[in-house]
Amino acid sequence: MAILDQFGQPIRTGDLAEPQTARIGPWLHRTLEPALTGLTPGRLSAALRAADEGNLLEQHRLFADMEGRDAHIAAEMGKRKNSLIGLDWDIVPPRNATPAEEAAAEWVEEVLEDALDPLEDLIAFLMEAIGHGFACAELDWKKQGGEWLPTYHPRPQEWFCLDATRSELRLSNTSAEGEALRSFGWVWHVPGKAKTGYMGRMGLYRAIVWPFLYKAYAIGDFAEFLETYGLPIITGKYFSGASDDEKSSLLRAVSALGHDARAIMPQEMTIEIDKVSAHGDDLHLRMVDWADKSISKLVLGGTLTSQADGKTSTNALGNVHNEVRHDILMADARQIAATLTRDLIYPLIALNLGGIDSLRRCPRLVFDTSEAEDVAIFADALPKLVGAGMNTIPLAWVHEKLKIPQAEGKEPVLGMPATPAKTEAKTPSTATATPTDKAALSAQPAISASATPPDIALADQLATTAQPLMDDLIGAVSKMVSSANDLQILQTMLLNAYGDLDTEELTNLMAAAFALAELKGMATVIKEAGLPPVAALAAVSPAPPPAPAPVFNLNAQFLMPEGFGVPAPVTVNVPGTVVNVEVPEQPAPVVNFSAEVTPPAVNVSVTNDVQPAAVSVNLPARKTETVVDRDDQGNITRATQIETDI
Repeated sequence: MAILDQFGQPIRTGDLAEPQTARIGPWLHRTLEPALTGLTPGRLSAALRAADEGNLLEQHRLFADMEGRDAHIAAEMGKRKNSLIGLDWDIVPPRNATPAEEAAAEWVEEVLEDALDPLEDLIAFLMEAIGHGFACAELDWKKQGGEWLPTYHPRPQEWFCLDATRSELRLSNTSAEGEALRSFGWVWHVPGKAKTGYMGRMGLYRAIVWPFLYKAYAIGDFAEFLETYGLPIITGKYFSGASDDEKSSLLRAVSALGHDARAIMPQEMTIEIDKVSAHGDDLHLRMVDWADKSISKLVLGGTLTSQADGKTSTNALGNVHNEVRHDILMADARQIAATLTRDLIYPLIALNLGGIDSLRRCPRLVFDTSEAEDVAIFADALPKLVGAGMNTIPLAWVHEKLKIPQAEGKEPVLGMPATPAKTEAKTPSTATATPTDKAALSAQPAISASATPPDIALADQLATTAQPLMDDLIGAVSKMVSSANDLQILQTMLLNAYGDLDTEELTNLMAAAFALAELKGMATVIKEAGLPPVAALAAVSPAPPPAPAPVFNLNAQFLMPEGFGVPAPVTVNVPGTVVNVEVPEQPAPVVNFSAEVTPPAVNVSVTNDVQPAAVSVNLPARKTETVVDRDDQGNITRATQIETDI
């Protein structure tokens, strides 16, 4: 059965015995002269026109010399080539692959990884097609252990020409149109498939050659400028009727003065030295900078990934330019992968394994052009997404995005430090769960950092409940302040009203709050001890007998102005408070507490015997006025007394 090539045409295995260039090699290895010697715009235009007509020799000689002589072109093209070499690659079987197709993909990957000629060298050479428009590597097939395996031989672009239609690449020979390239004999890459036009116009060097030429002229002029930069102009003047010998003598004197700062000349002749102020010395360098930036834009799609001027270069613009560069990398990777699949992988399978007659079911080479995501961004976003209900995010997707490989077998893995395990009953779902069942991220309950502690919440609730009662007390005191004419009267009104203020509801509220706080504390201790509520209540010792009612002696000291007298001590007797707590027996583990608080009656006995001393004061007649400030509800906020002489 005949072996079909990539395009469905039968091939002759006898053609694989030797490379196609073996018989015409001496003609191809003819002496080539440098193309940049005496390069002018007219000569450059002629080389480009010849390439348009199918003769690629002069054009690609010029392109090769450009990259060898211009450091900036070599650096930018090197970045674009090497960016593809560092990518990981894989051989992927076709969709819905059969076992034979999967085995073929594994075999090809093994052959390419273990090949004597690394695949990376072939990729680096094929990337020269970016500048030239095409790149051809010849395959030299040899039998090794019963398998046909190739070695790669890069061939220069000067060895090729175009046919009469100027669209098909051919190997140059002594004929006018050259020789067609043999199937399975070449890996030839043409990246400019999306560009219309003839084959000779595909490369980027067609656009780079003009900035290169202008840059070469600017550098040459700049070198000449540096030779005379800052030097004065020396002018020799000869007398009328001087002979040729005398003129030559004066010229030699001027030349010697410029180099040696010494010269001899006839006395009748003179030399004038004019100092020159040089301006515009950066024009040549600006032309060179323009050419370099134009080349960077053509090769890498931007300038900020190559050079920064400190003026327009910013981190944001640099990131944008780097994204453009990544897009170019992805395009190069797809095109190189397609070429290697067509011209290398298909011949390997067809010659060694068989069972393939078209590219449709051929395993493909695929480059991994994806970039690892920012770990910090994912670490911040994923818990929020999971907490919001997205609990179906697979772990495999996260590993792929972050470029973190998954552990295989018993390979050690990173983990959080071990924490003490809590005693809890396993539910059927948690008892039978396996790591495989939890492949997707799931939301875990977490304590919010902004949650209010229980004690503060109870205090806030007590303050809210007691606020109306406190407002009533403050309102009563405010009325006393507004009606008192002096501080002594206000003092008397406060002492007399102490026992009459309605504090019964506030007292009940405070007693209930204290009882609730104590019960909360008991419940916390029982929970931390791990005891059931009934057992904990049984372990509580009986309450001690009530203590005798304490007596509180309150000594109030006021700073009074002269003439108001000294108030006597105030004694307040407060009987004890009895709190009865009844805890009815309830089924464990629920316990209901019922607290009954009976506030005592408060008896206040106020003794205020003031014996002011006799005071004789002769004062002029004065008038006292009281100014009262009230708020929007009519409550007194401030009282001011003003005394004036009558």
